[in-house]
Amino acid sequence: MPDDTFNNPARKAVVLLSGGLDSTTTLAIAKAEGYAVYALSFSYGQRHQPELDAARRIAAAFGVEQHAILAIDLRTFGGSALTSDIAVPKDRDLGTIGHDEIPVTYVPARNTIFLSFALAWAEVLGANDIFIGVNVQDSSGYPDCRPEFIRAFEQMARLATKAGVEGKQQLMIHTPLIELSKAQIIQKGLALGVDYGMTLTCYDPSPTGEACGHCDACQLRLKGFAEAGASDPAVYQ
Repeated sequence: MPDDTFNNPARKAVVLLSGGLDSTTTLAIAKAEGYAVYALSFSYGQRHQPELDAARRIAAAFGVEQHAILAIDLRTFGGSALTSDIAVPKDRDLGTIGHDEIPVTYVPARNTIFLSFALAWAEVLGANDIFIGVNVQDSSGYPDCRPEFIRAFEQMARLATKAGVEGKQQLMIHTPLIELSKAQIIQKGLALGVDYGMTLTCYDPSPTGEACGHCDACQLRLKGFAEAGASDPAVYQ
């Protein structure tokens, strides 16, 4: 029997879902564009584990086809404030975020690792589309959030799978937020009905999930809501 997985008329997409603001907005966009969403989250040893609880809530609220949470322990390597005992920077000058040196919250090769798993699942599902909520405007200067990285990975992915070599899969990596400001992302999400009270963006939340309000992620989030003229429904310590 011929393999007709990639001829399925239902458009499937793997959406990387951290439980944060950007990935949730990205999921909402994929749903609005008519994709059958397969959400993929990672328990990678990050100190912001409560974000996974948010990811579960969000996946359930959006009624995704499937939500997979993969365990990969990047604490084995360390090298980041998110996966080791290095202190998370607090109360940095927002004017320097993304413009000076890459901060210690960068996790080595994280998006490369995540996209590789997403690629594997997409091939099994017969999906031609992967969504990831990377952003360069209000990011912290992470190298794996840049458009050139995404395009390079996409080109590699088309060469790396059986389905790609056989011409059954022409993978596309969608980055709908990549050139938007945080305020624009929030406005887009609100227009799509996203409840940002479900999300958690903080790098260093309390064990019960309250955001710290002082890390780069919290500061950029709060600035985005202020510029969008909206109130942030997240719970802060």
